[in-house]
Amino acid sequence: MIKYLFQKIEVPKTILALALSLVAEAAAAQDLQLWYDQPASKWVEALPLGNGRLGAMVFGGVEEDRIQFNEETLWTGYPRNYNKADAYTYLDSIRNLLFEGKQKEAENLAGQEFMGLKSRDGHQDAWVAKVKSILKLKENPSLQDYNDASWKTMRVPEYDGWEAVGFEGMDGAVWFRREFELPAAWRGKDLKLDINKMANHDFTYVNGSLIGAQHNDDARDYIIPANTLKPGKNSIAILILNFGGKGGILGYKDAQNPIGIYPADGDAKMKQSLNGQWKYFIQDSDVPAVGQYQASYQPFGDLSFSFNVDKKALRQYKRTLDLRTAVATTSYEYDGVHYQRKYLASAVDQTIATHFAADKKGRISFTAALSSPHKDAVLSATDRNTISLQVKVKDGALKGVSYLTITTIGGSMSVINNKLVVKNADEATAYLTANTNYKNYKDITAEPAALALRTLHQLKNKEWAAVKQAHINDYQNLFNSFSLSFGKATPSSLKLTTDQRLEQFATANDPAFLALYVQYGRYLLISSSRPGTRPANLQGIWNDLLSPPWGSKYTTNINAEMNYWPADLLNVSAMQQPLFQMIKELSVTGRQTAKSYYNAPGWVLHHNTDLWRGTAPINASNHGIWVTGGAWLCDHLWQHYLFHKNQKFLKDTAYPVMKEAALFFKSFLIKDPETGFLISTPSNSPEQGGLVAGPTMDHQIIRNLFKAVASASEILNVDAGLRKELLAKYEQIAPNCIGRYGQLQEWMQDIDDTTNKHRHVSHLWAVYPGNEINWASTPDLMKAARQSLIYRGDAATGWSLGWKINLWARFKDGDHTYKLIQMLLSPAGSGAGSYPNLFDAHPPFQIDGNFGGAAGVGEMLLQSHTGDIELLPALPSSLPEGEVKGLLARGGFEINLQWLEGELQSVAVTSHAGQPLTIRYKNEKVSVKTEKGKTYQFDAKLQAL
Repeated sequence: MIKYLFQKIEVPKTILALALSLVAEAAAAQDLQLWYDQPASKWVEALPLGNGRLGAMVFGGVEEDRIQFNEETLWTGYPRNYNKADAYTYLDSIRNLLFEGKQKEAENLAGQEFMGLKSRDGHQDAWVAKVKSILKLKENPSLQDYNDASWKTMRVPEYDGWEAVGFEGMDGAVWFRREFELPAAWRGKDLKLDINKMANHDFTYVNGSLIGAQHNDDARDYIIPANTLKPGKNSIAILILNFGGKGGILGYKDAQNPIGIYPADGDAKMKQSLNGQWKYFIQDSDVPAVGQYQASYQPFGDLSFSFNVDKKALRQYKRTLDLRTAVATTSYEYDGVHYQRKYLASAVDQTIATHFAADKKGRISFTAALSSPHKDAVLSATDRNTISLQVKVKDGALKGVSYLTITTIGGSMSVINNKLVVKNADEATAYLTANTNYKNYKDITAEPAALALRTLHQLKNKEWAAVKQAHINDYQNLFNSFSLSFGKATPSSLKLTTDQRLEQFATANDPAFLALYVQYGRYLLISSSRPGTRPANLQGIWNDLLSPPWGSKYTTNINAEMNYWPADLLNVSAMQQPLFQMIKELSVTGRQTAKSYYNAPGWVLHHNTDLWRGTAPINASNHGIWVTGGAWLCDHLWQHYLFHKNQKFLKDTAYPVMKEAALFFKSFLIKDPETGFLISTPSNSPEQGGLVAGPTMDHQIIRNLFKAVASASEILNVDAGLRKELLAKYEQIAPNCIGRYGQLQEWMQDIDDTTNKHRHVSHLWAVYPGNEINWASTPDLMKAARQSLIYRGDAATGWSLGWKINLWARFKDGDHTYKLIQMLLSPAGSGAGSYPNLFDAHPPFQIDGNFGGAAGVGEMLLQSHTGDIELLPALPSSLPEGEVKGLLARGGFEINLQWLEGELQSVAVTSHAGQPLTIRYKNEKVSVKTEKGKTYQFDAKLQAL
């Protein structure tokens, strides 16, 4: 229609081309933006920025704008030994118990003797005794007539802990009190006090009498004896001792189920709710240290900007994140003035910067402040335009310093009460820096103040425009290597905010939103993992909690690996450098673990690690003793070589680490007395089934490692003897087996339960990310693996959906793949999906689902794991047209391709390594020799052009 109108009025072709290009550019720009028409009210609505080292969550508020920020090396803990000496002396006993079928006995022995060492404990018993001494006073808070008039109030219960209602970092001894009226009909009856969960040690009193005390995560279901109760008002007093993690009266996860009281011989439906405001008093917040197996990633602080505005008088509010530039923007109109703030996290200048502008001079006024959830935090003023924040991690070795400086054009600057006050400026720019004393996992002698000040001094003479442009140039050098279109977004979809598009994606035709999501995944990886930084952790680089879920560390039985699934395929390969550096460091710390626990050479990593590179088993023996974390990480080294064919990388970086991992398993594998196969034990199938002998996943990963090391040694022409040994052992490892339900067995025994809906699908590793099971060479096993996934079901947590998306793409079922993508791109409620800012919901937030989902879309469009490059192997009917540029394939190839009405139109292949090329599309196949640097073009029938 547009073309017809232009032809009718005979617009000159040059003007027409310019107009169309401007329209297309505007649409493309909007298609690569997250945008909202109101500020963020929750952390998972804020917009993420990052330069690999510094992370920021921008709320875009009007009366107050919050920027919560992180520095990647601020963790709990300290350099220490994680390994229990001579744990290997129990290895044979644990194995023998497993061979005898005595799983619980094996788990008990392993739990006592085979777990890693915790960090140092404080004097908890003495502290608890000191706290409880208040009960000996004539007036103690448990008594009914205790005067609590001066106490403050807190909303109770809160399943996510008192942290979720504004008490982040509050550990210690805390009293809660409230009254209830005893119904006349309940007089003379025992009552049941149904609190459910409290965190984590409680002493619960009614009218001064202790009715229950627990020190665990179990439900509290206490009986109140009738003789304890009085007519009329009665008091409940609860002393909670919380040493770390979420604290308080948690109640039920289902908010519809209140805490409360009811007759012990009655129905819970009679429950009198105790939900609401309780009075509280912090008796002692000086909590002794609690031993931890591993450390936790920490928030650094908050930067807030306060404005004297009435938000009710605002007009045209908009908040955006532009993925083309990695710049966030907040804009609005107020009192006849258009205001705009731009935010970025620059890798070039190592700063989080915020620029304030208005379309009238002298209208920029605000107050800037720094704060931190850390108790040990100190604010000070450095000069008339700079303030600082010093923090120290509780019970840890790390400390940090942040500086905030503001430059202005026009107006005035002053420091009042350690806050920066800007009045009537034409423009203003705030620069935030942050550093810690961390140098590496063994060295904490860095000088954070000197480092942060050096960054500020380098910014001193730079203008905002130059800082912004340098940032954009640097970012686009990484981001612009890849483009993806599934057709233009409809005008109606572009009118919707990002959270509205998310709500409608499962039912609306909005393929452009999926392209945005893929690019958002690439953006997040660039923002959280840059060369020279630490790898993206469980939350990338973003965390606002002192006790984050699972420590926000590196879970290596899938989550840490999933973060890097899109790196090579979606052409952000350099972002893996921090992962490769961590693997190198783990190969050092893991060498001692291999010796201490298995008396073996080489190195080993179990299912978690942290900033300090702990490699020993943690948590509990039924899931923490899993030996193939390091072997899985080695596959990232090998795959990177396969994608790029860089022999120097293979020789200097990948092979030495891979070889040492293989040496461990060469020693570790043991003959199964029943079958005669070599098996892995003790271990488990993450994260279910307990401690076992011979989980399928282990064998798949170990075979993959042996094969990769053998191939690498042949390529490098080294270690021929080791190659021969590994290939011999490869043949002796217990094979994949098909069970009685037609499923791929998860264990040596055929004990799979078809009703099991566990989120982990560990035994399908050989389908994805591995390649041992595939349609080309093992179709029967591929069918069995698919049957296993059908039994396991579609419903899953966010990261599990990310894995299943990739699996269904490998099964070449595009429509089923797309169905799971729709589930992933659904609003997160109590279950999986995505939050308004498109962060993945486990729930809670885990970033691995973002990366897994992005990689899965790439797998739908191109697969190269069997040697051939297959085009559009799992294209869903919902994506009938599209174009992708910059996909990478194994063999050193870069692919551009187009399709229309579900059919390939053209493909261009650039050879970066001069390797032989074989490409396939449906029944068509072509093989050609290539020259390095040359591009080869083909039509829909794979005929050369």
